[in-house]
Amino acid sequence: MTRLITVALAALTLAACQQQAAAPQKAETPAPTPVAAAAPGAMPMAGQMAPAFTLVDAEGVQRSLADFRGKVVVLEWTNEGCPYVKKHYTGAMQALQREAAEDGVVWLSIISSSPGTQGYVEGDSARAWKTRTNAGSTHLLLDPTGQVGKLFGAKTTPDMRIIDAEGRLVYVGGIDDKPTPRVEDLQGATNFVRAALDDVQSERPVRTAFATPYGCAIKYPETVGT
Repeated sequence: MTRLITVALAALTLAACQQQAAAPQKAETPAPTPVAAAAPGAMPMAGQMAPAFTLVDAEGVQRSLADFRGKVVVLEWTNEGCPYVKKHYTGAMQALQREAAEDGVVWLSIISSSPGTQGYVEGDSARAWKTRTNAGSTHLLLDPTGQVGKLFGAKTTPDMRIIDAEGRLVYVGGIDDKPTPRVEDLQGATNFVRAALDDVQSERPVRTAFATPYGCAIKYPETVGT
């Protein structure tokens, strides 16, 4: 009798386990994909949200990226003593800046050269920069500590970023596909910034979202980022 009871209990236990195993599992709703963000210390790339920043402009006014929320913003790292910058400032860069402004784009030129190095400006020299270069940018921002340049991973002059109206980076890198300081190489070059702005204005995905930057190395203070 004891044997029969033991066998019966084993059979009942086995049946319960089989029913539990066969029970359908409740489907879990996948978590929403968060907006990509750069890892601490890494260069933010296209598709990630642009880091927030505030800099003082040539007129001594604080300008924050948040001031331009809802607008397309171009960031251009520049150094007027750099041969690669001089190449573009023979008219091509100014024309692109003015085209962008006509489309409602905010163009922020940034100087991250540290004091005493090529490209550094302050005071009257900073205020006269737009006249000297005939620039069509919206504001010249001064970054003598290099903190904002490092925040965006800017390496050279020129080095470009485009931020869409939602605050997301849509283009990162070099201005075109002719990495030389020769003015004649502007002819026939593919300007990635112009192409990306055209894509944004036409509400298309940006076809080329990254290009290797080229130019003069930004003259950061040695202590920045260490």
